[in-house]
Amino acid sequence: MSLTHPSPSAAPGAAGHTTHENRSTTMNTMHEDLARAHMSARLGEAQELRAGHHLARARRLSRRAERAAQQARLALARAL
Repeated sequence: MSLTHPSPSAAPGAAGHTTHENRSTTMNTMHEDLARAHMSARLGEAQELRAGHHLARARRLSRRAERAAQQARLALARAL
């Protein structure tokens, strides 16, 4: 009862091992790509928020300047 050929399930071949490694590498790459896409989306949202805050601040300052100019004109008109 000598066994000359090992059964395929007894010893995994090199091809099965590399296939598993390739699949694992592919999954890691997919997860990295997904994380990169999420980070890019979050950065885009942050930039949009900053631009919105900047625009709102600019509008507030513009209205403040217009009120100050109007008050200066009124003060000048009263002085004349």
